[in-house]
Amino acid sequence: MSFKLYVGSLPYKTTDTELSELFAAYGTVESAAVIMDKFSGRSKGFGFVELSSKEEGEAAIKALDGSDYEGRKLVVNEARPKEDRPARY
Repeated sequence: MSFKLYVGSLPYKTTDTELSELFAAYGTVESAAVIMDKFSGRSKGFGFVELSSKEEGEAAIKALDGSDYEGRKLVVNEARPKEDRPARY
């Protein structure tokens, strides 16, 4: 079962591929996505990574949370489930 991580404080130029490569050292990356602003098309500075097991995810959290990545201090933790939000009109 996969383990989804939240990755915050990413440099705005980080790509999905770079994010995947960063986490590949800790296990099998099933997906990696930097979240983009739908209006400007620019990065929002955070993303999500799915690793193939909880053990790999915990190893990545231990190694990368608080570490320096291109001058930014990363925030890495287990992703929380998406909450239902009321529609905005």
